[in-house]
Amino acid sequence: MDWTILAAQQSCLDRYIVSTDSPEIASVCRAAGAEVPFLRPEALALDDTPHIDVMLHALDWLEADSGLPEYIVLLQPTSPLRNGEDINGAIRMAIERNADSVISVYPAPVHPFWVRRLDEESHLMDFMKWPEQSGYMRRQVLPPAYALNGAIYVLRSDVLREKKTYFTERTYGYVMPEERSMDIDTPTDALIADLLLRQK
Repeated sequence: MDWTILAAQQSCLDRYIVSTDSPEIASVCRAAGAEVPFLRPEALALDDTPHIDVMLHALDWLEADSGLPEYIVLLQPTSPLRNGEDINGAIRMAIERNADSVISVYPAPVHPFWVRRLDEESHLMDFMKWPEQSGYMRRQVLPPAYALNGAIYVLRSDVLREKKTYFTERTYGYVMPEERSMDIDTPTDALIADLLLRQK
């Protein structure tokens, strides 16, 4: 949490609000300089709780507290390597393009045309339909592919509330470098991120 709060503090954001159901995490976040004005209800703190429901709950609190902001920014603590400049760049893109949302991405580590699936008998099958020029295609001739990195979501508040999705026809991708795109999913990821953060 500390690294995410620090990145927010180094950006143009003027408020940093943490949504958690844990009093212990709330205390740590307050000590790091974030607001924790409420504890998330138990119904919104389950393993399968959609992020959007958590965001809508925070929006309701914000609207009652100080009015609905034009944009809100979701910064997940599992992406500790993003920095204030990344956040500012995504916000700038949202404003300049009048976006419904801007979501951070990075060059996909594996191109989707190289991904395969196994059928029920373990035959190796194409996962997606190849372009008309079938057969082997060199990486250099494939269109660029980007993957979500989970680091930054800039969301127009009224659109999020109305459509309940991060993705619309006015969603743009903000490209980040691979070295700041780690998304911590495993204990090994956490160890690697800790080593990288110690070098900052």
